[in-house]
Amino acid sequence: MTRRPIASLALAAAVALAFGACTTPPAATAAPIATPAPSIAGGGSACPTSQPDALPAGETRTVTIATALGSMTLKIEADLSPIAAGNFVALAECGYYDGVVFHRVVPGFVIQGGDPTGSGTGGPGYTIKDEPVTAEYARGVVAMARTSQPDSVGSQFFIVLSDDARQALATYNTYQIIGHVTAGMETADAITQAAGGVELPSKPVAMTSVTISKP
Repeated sequence: MTRRPIASLALAAAVALAFGACTTPPAATAAPIATPAPSIAGGGSACPTSQPDALPAGETRTVTIATALGSMTLKIEADLSPIAAGNFVALAECGYYDGVVFHRVVPGFVIQGGDPTGSGTGGPGYTIKDEPVTAEYARGVVAMARTSQPDSVGSQFFIVLSDDARQALATYNTYQIIGHVTAGMETADAITQAAGGVELPSKPVAMTSVTISKP
């Protein structure tokens, strides 16, 4: 599950923490990029309360995440995971993610956000169906967080920080990939640096706005 070279020890430590055997940790969960069962809904009244429509085949959306440390541009692709992509787009369109923080930061691994409670235990009040993962995890990949339980994806998502995370994520290969960062990975790196090596930072960086456009 972990790599042996000395250069990978930092990642191995992060993976060991994220892949821990404890089933009820106070904030970080047991599964690698896990989100507990959703507990609250965020955003406006137009936000979905059950699984939204899948993003139609062949369609893409451009998502801009603005933060105090800069912006990131994401390309969300229906053909990667239509249900998960449709869910992410629907939540972004209704303003669900505006003001929500990146609550979890693991250097060399991921930054994770999308929980309106900021605790790692929240979500939209519903979950969506699982889909097969057909692409590879790599730096800049955007994927949905989940628990070890089937059909447990809600609103939490993560951005992969390093190609070196591929092996650990592929071991589970259950995190639906919805797209990738096309510009602004330096912002993801800045969010990582701002956390100061703390996985659950006390002053997490917020997404001041998340906007959607068609290409």
